[in-house]
Amino acid sequence: MKSKPTLPIPLIKALRKMGQDISDARRRRRIKMELMAHRAGISRGTLAKIEKGDPATSIGGYALVLFALGMTNRISDLVDANHDLTGRQLEEENLPQRIRHSRKKTLKNE
Repeated sequence: MKSKPTLPIPLIKALRKMGQDISDARRRRRIKMELMAHRAGISRGTLAKIEKGDPATSIGGYALVLFALGMTNRISDLVDANHDLTGRQLEEENLPQRIRHSRKKTLKNE
């Protein structure tokens, strides 16, 4: 029997929130689970797992549901560099102090 890796509590909470947000978005649109599952091309059971924030459900399933909700842009923003504060801070630490130009002279029509 395979043992599941234990996820950190903040990650479990984030997945549950995402599942609840997906459920809320579906219900705000007054879409039944069966219809949403059909539109996303997944089973009703998979949709139920997604709405519970099940970490074993593939990211593709989550993406299909977000697509069916018209929220595809949210997927492309997940790890957008504009939201990567740590990465930007690390990059700024490695910026050169000075920029030096080469002293090569360009030859003019000689």
